[in-house]
Amino acid sequence: MYIVATALAERGVSHPGASVSTAQNDEIFGNAQWLGDVLPDVPLSKAQSRVVDVIARNPQLASYADIAEIAQRADVNSSTVVRAAQTLGYRGWPDLQRELRARYLVLISSEDTLVEHGEHRSPLHDALTHDIDNLRQTLDTNTAADAEAAIAALASARSILVVGVGSFAGPASVMAHLGSTMGYPISLENRAGVHLATAINSLGPGDVLVVINMWRSMKQLIATTEAARAAGATIIAITDMRRGRLATTVADHLLVVPSEGISFFQSVTAATSVVYGLLAGMQAAQPERSRAAIRRTQQLWKDLDVYLD
Repeated sequence: MYIVATALAERGVSHPGASVSTAQNDEIFGNAQWLGDVLPDVPLSKAQSRVVDVIARNPQLASYADIAEIAQRADVNSSTVVRAAQTLGYRGWPDLQRELRARYLVLISSEDTLVEHGEHRSPLHDALTHDIDNLRQTLDTNTAADAEAAIAALASARSILVVGVGSFAGPASVMAHLGSTMGYPISLENRAGVHLATAINSLGPGDVLVVINMWRSMKQLIATTEAARAAGATIIAITDMRRGRLATTVADHLLVVPSEGISFFQSVTAATSVVYGLLAGMQAAQPERSRAAIRRTQQLWKDLDVYLD
């Protein structure tokens, strides 16, 4: 049996946990730093070690190729690729490839992302088709138990803070707005710096912090999330990586969503759908409070003459 680090070292590829001194993409890809902690140090057969070698040496191929091509490159059959993925802690090759692709897209530039995605037959058609696939992957990746555990934490929270910055403020604002409409003590923070620090500072036992962060991890967001957890808050992470600092060392509850779009930007469709699911669960968990709060909100709409009809 081989260990992942041994399998890579014998082929002249540094394990991602090894010390590296360069940040250039070509060097990162060359020494497998791009993998981060995607490949844990676990015993592998010789055939499985060849699969790992193909992944480490070919980031673009590993991120986009079908299982048959990976098997051919590694001189194994497709079943061996599946078993290698499972040995590494994934449900199968699609699950591992989603993680590889998320890592790969972090390391290439936004301009290079355009090259990866190429031209579109129809931007609208392709965007919708891609998001349908993202939604299907989200359904396959997250279990009912994962969602129910997160909902239970939200439903019993003393207070809820939802954090999302940039594009990811979209699903965060939806969650905070509709959660408030249902009577939950929920607020939004979509800024960084001192605003984020102030919002996080009041969290403690009984509070829930929902972090929506895909693509590149923000240092400030990770640091403040760690501070909130240390203070006793429960952390729910909606992210596109199953491994990594937020997912493995900070989050109490993890919901994984694909975020790849068809252009240089990320898609938040899957994340928004997950938010809708959590909100529906929160309403079902507190039906009387939710209905009473919704009635009050509707009356306020009338009192404020908000809508034309």
